[in-house]
Amino acid sequence: MKLLVTGGLGFIGSNFIRYILKKHSDYSVINIDKVTYAGNPDNLRDIQSDPRYKFVKGDICNAVLVDKLVKESDVIVHFAAESHVDRSIKESSVFVKTNVLGTHTLLDAAVRNGNKRFHHISTDEVFGSLEVNEKRKFNEETPYNPKNPYAATKAAADYLVRAYHHTYNLPITISNCSNNFGPYQYPEKLIPLFVTNLIEGKKVPLYGKGLNVRDWLYVEDHCEAIDLILQKGKIGETYCIGGNCEKSNIEITKMILKCFNADDSMTEYVEDRKGHDLRYAIDPFKIMSELGWKPKHDFNQVLKETIAWYKKNEWWWRPLKERLSFKKFEKSKFKKKK
Repeated sequence: MKLLVTGGLGFIGSNFIRYILKKHSDYSVINIDKVTYAGNPDNLRDIQSDPRYKFVKGDICNAVLVDKLVKESDVIVHFAAESHVDRSIKESSVFVKTNVLGTHTLLDAAVRNGNKRFHHISTDEVFGSLEVNEKRKFNEETPYNPKNPYAATKAAADYLVRAYHHTYNLPITISNCSNNFGPYQYPEKLIPLFVTNLIEGKKVPLYGKGLNVRDWLYVEDHCEAIDLILQKGKIGETYCIGGNCEKSNIEITKMILKCFNADDSMTEYVEDRKGHDLRYAIDPFKIMSELGWKPKHDFNQVLKETIAWYKKNEWWWRPLKERLSFKKFEKSKFKKKK
């Protein structure tokens, strides 16, 4: 089986490629990645010499290149996306190009080359926001209600994928996941940002009062779920993948601080994000009941392991935080509360 993985130098994509090659000896992977700020060749440095792995630097909006790679592949697993909400608020045009037009380019190529199997990675953010105290969670039947440019472009991509299934009979599946964490996550995201800041002796910037709630999913559990969908998922269906682990940002902050033997004096409360969704929560009943998946990892344990990984791998994240683009972004992102 030959997989074409898009965005495979990103956080989830690189973890998925490593997971697939380790689990399936008869699989090979072509990885197309544009190598933007968050696409890091070091994410897969350990498998570069694996003969089953091939890297192609390229843009998923390049129809000629995409067509060639799709022709060589059996299955497309589409991770490639601009994914950071704060960046989408500041400049949304690149999100429209990559997340919508890039997905369209891939879908066209899949149809042109014999209706290749297509799995699309989406997000829980397309569903909008929940109230903190309500029992409701997002599921496959939840109406879309995106609240920020990133979520809106992902929702548009989801609709395109479904349209290609219904119009062209393209064999697709979609998965909407909750907040991932683990090794190789770009240090603009909450957990790696807080961890690396504390390693550097810096305070952690917490939005508002830290009351926003997210459902947390360890990246390896997510990779296993995607693999299972590729093997057993029903064509045309969507699967919500969640960790059944809701935590407020202030809870996450306190847990990380405790691992560093630090107190609240290392927390800097900053101006809240524009249109900051209050709560995301995934109900993974469908994938658990139909495909037999469930998250295997205990949150407390893998959070400690993730922190240990960042402590041991400063070679990986320090150059990223030293980049001028990250420093400019960090400076503009966090403003102290007045």
